[in-house]
Amino acid sequence: MIRRIQINQDESAFNELYRQLFGRLFQFAYSFLGDKEPAEEIVNDIFVNVWLRRKDVGKVLNIQVYLYVTVKNACLNYIRGTSSKQLKEVNIAEAYYFHLSVDPAQLLISKELQAVLLTAVDSLPPRCKLIFKMVKQDGLSCKEVAAILGLSDKTVFAQLAIALKKLESILL
Repeated sequence: MIRRIQINQDESAFNELYRQLFGRLFQFAYSFLGDKEPAEEIVNDIFVNVWLRRKDVGKVLNIQVYLYVTVKNACLNYIRGTSSKQLKEVNIAEAYYFHLSVDPAQLLISKELQAVLLTAVDSLPPRCKLIFKMVKQDGLSCKEVAAILGLSDKTVFAQLAIALKKLESILL
């Protein structure tokens, strides 16, 4: 898909990339900003820049990691630039950020268990929750999460292990 965007300037390939990644990148931006409008604007601006610089896109080894890092940096720049608003701590505690995917296995889980699970995830420390969501919901590898968040691989593994242990203790 990246080659089609870069070499052929294929708008349909770009639109497919946008459809595949916009939701996840928006949720990621929203987790930093806590405000839907700037989060959406940042993600859209990044996709516009990808299109405008499509000839350089082929140099990127992993477009998904590149986009996550770009969103993170844009969000941090936005937070630094918003002096009129009170700077917020990164708060990922909103249930919006963690959605259970709908698949046949998920349909078997009762609403009661879903509520317990969401409460358990909500009780995780912010960094654990973010890493858990990126690995388990977004399907990123631990190395990709480490690159996106600027952490070491060991830190990501440790935070994921902490999250899983806490969830296990809550759910059992």
